[in-house]
Amino acid sequence: MALTVDEVIKKHQESGYFFDLDGVQSFALDFGSGEPVLCLHGVPTSSFLYRKVVRELADQGMRGIAIDLPGLGLADRPESFDYSFPGFAKFCNKAIDALNLPKFHLVVHDIGGPIGFALAAQLKGRILSLTILNTWIEVDTFTKPLPMQPFEKSVLGEAQLHLLTRTTWHLGFSTLAVADSKDIPTPEIHAYVDLLKRQDGGKAFLKIMRNFEKSRAYKEKCYRAVQNTPYPVQIIWGKEDAGLTYDRYGKEIKMATQLNHAHQLSAKHLLQEDKWKEIASLIVLLAEKNQLKN
Repeated sequence: MALTVDEVIKKHQESGYFFDLDGVQSFALDFGSGEPVLCLHGVPTSSFLYRKVVRELADQGMRGIAIDLPGLGLADRPESFDYSFPGFAKFCNKAIDALNLPKFHLVVHDIGGPIGFALAAQLKGRILSLTILNTWIEVDTFTKPLPMQPFEKSVLGEAQLHLLTRTTWHLGFSTLAVADSKDIPTPEIHAYVDLLKRQDGGKAFLKIMRNFEKSRAYKEKCYRAVQNTPYPVQIIWGKEDAGLTYDRYGKEIKMATQLNHAHQLSAKHLLQEDKWKEIASLIVLLAEKNQLKN
């Protein structure tokens, strides 16, 4: 019998645990016992997006971890939290100690890119490898994809959020977010909306959308995370992403990292949904190469 949306979320919650940082409760999926791999999500998603990736990492001998950023997923949505990229990077910095990660592999996606880059720039000695999924690094010139632009406007954003229902999300998910959704149960697709709007109806999400960091100083910090690093870096891109296209954003990151190659998968923006095995295998391969090097 297929699970309901509530049952999907309950199962998700029961498969992880909550942790507290300075009075803000967050949530983590944590599987396996090998070298830790910390996965950072973007918007409008949460650790739920990585549910298959972290289990696959565990199956391949690593410890897969995905946390919820405040304001999203099962995390708290405090009014006073700093819902900016620097605020999230500060939160993640504290989270790695709470999760006992003296050294770890890092995976970033969407806004988890600029957040994770700032984290890595500050903690270069603790990063074992960096895997970059569809995101951006030129924060000072970044423009939100068209479907996300209304959320940054007052009044219009609230109206757009009201129109974001299970039905409208399902349509966008099937056409824009994943290349093939036929094998993803409908309640799992709908769970994204319920996780986004729980507790506050999505108000924290709107704060995030209106606090994208665009300074040149922050861009320079992001660059420090991918250049002259003591750890290996790789790019894995859903090449059918119509919003964060490879031709613009993927190539910008490829140039910034000075890599000769980027792994391009037949996937769209939420490549973790249908290419989780490939993503996990490439993370493991990079970790193994790093071990041999050291």
